[in-house]
Amino acid sequence: MQAPVIAGVDGSAESLAAAQWAACEAVRRGRPLRLVHVWSWHPRQDGEPATAAQRLVARRALEQAAERIGRACPGLRFEEQQVEGPATAALVRAAEQADVLVLGSRGLSGFTGFLVGSVALGVVARANRPVVLVRTAEEAAAQHGPAVPGRGERGDVLLGLDLADSCDEVIEFAFEAARNRETRLRALHAWQPPGPFGLGPGEIGLIAGPRRAEEWRDFMAAVLQPWREKYPGVEVVETLTEGRAPSALIRAASAADLLVVGRRIIPGPLPARAGPVVHTVIHHTGCPVAVVPHD
Repeated sequence: MQAPVIAGVDGSAESLAAAQWAACEAVRRGRPLRLVHVWSWHPRQDGEPATAAQRLVARRALEQAAERIGRACPGLRFEEQQVEGPATAALVRAAEQADVLVLGSRGLSGFTGFLVGSVALGVVARANRPVVLVRTAEEAAAQHGPAVPGRGERGDVLLGLDLADSCDEVIEFAFEAARNRETRLRALHAWQPPGPFGLGPGEIGLIAGPRRAEEWRDFMAAVLQPWREKYPGVEVVETLTEGRAPSALIRAASAADLLVVGRRIIPGPLPARAGPVVHTVIHHTGCPVAVVPHD
């Protein structure tokens, strides 16, 4: 059985937007769709069943999501699932079964319902499958604003490409997304000059700034060439900019349909973290953001 696209729903406007986005993504990917509701977590004795109120909230949330999906993708069949918290652990477990996990986001305002603050960030940081965060249409429109020259066009898939730590999983996700949407892929890498105390990992040691930029441009072309050959139908635009990656991605995403970024999985006893780039873009970007974990 194919791994489904899974959407977490709690009845909030953001989770309904996530359910609709997930339904469209399931159609694009040719995957089944599953809606998951996590019962609110309250300490109680092991084995105690969910209360009638919790079941009523779950039922209403799932019905609202089903109605939204029915309007967006008539005829699409899906399954529903109710699971018990804690919310972060439940959603991370759901992600293990998913092709993609889709959650609602309110940007700087955090996350609503069972996706409160550190819960959603915990899911992004710990999930072993791609997680997509979706804003409501109103929030996304307000965040996007008018299209800005040089920042891409509506419908682009934007790939945040870290050439010092490029990875196949992230690049492939972005190319697949562009192919499924029959749209353009814009790959962006932001580079910074070496600091006064020497070169950092992956930095190119040329003295002149223009020459250093040219080296990065050649490196980017070499990294993307095998993927251009694998996806010949995808138009690729390579963008290289000097500056900090989060700021460059936020500017470029103002006109994107989807932003794809990577998150390195760090094994060991240290707590899982989303990373500074991921943390910044999911709070300041209006378009959906796909966070793709990789080794």
